[in-house]
Amino acid sequence: MYAVIKTGGKQYKVVAGEKLKVEQIPADIGSELTIDQVLAVGAGEAIKFGTPLVAGATVQVKVVSQGRHDKVRIFKMRRRKHYQKHQGHRQNYTEIQIVSING
Repeated sequence: MYAVIKTGGKQYKVVAGEKLKVEQIPADIGSELTIDQVLAVGAGEAIKFGTPLVAGATVQVKVVSQGRHDKVRIFKMRRRKHYQKHQGHRQNYTEIQIVSING
């Protein structure tokens, strides 16, 4: 069984037992959360789509860790204009493990 969930403005296809990194969720490590923004639920050939959400479908997740991605370096330059700009960014993430899919 799999589900398509929406969190942090992005959509993820998830399966029970899978780990993935999503946009930061304010939760403690080890805590369990319920994601109720489920866009689709499928099991084999049977797929249930929501309009926009599947009614009554939830996904139980466990917070594994909080962290920051690798640095992304931004470099802007205008040739012959003596303009260079260096910038860096590290995005926060929450690593979650899918416990179960109900729907």
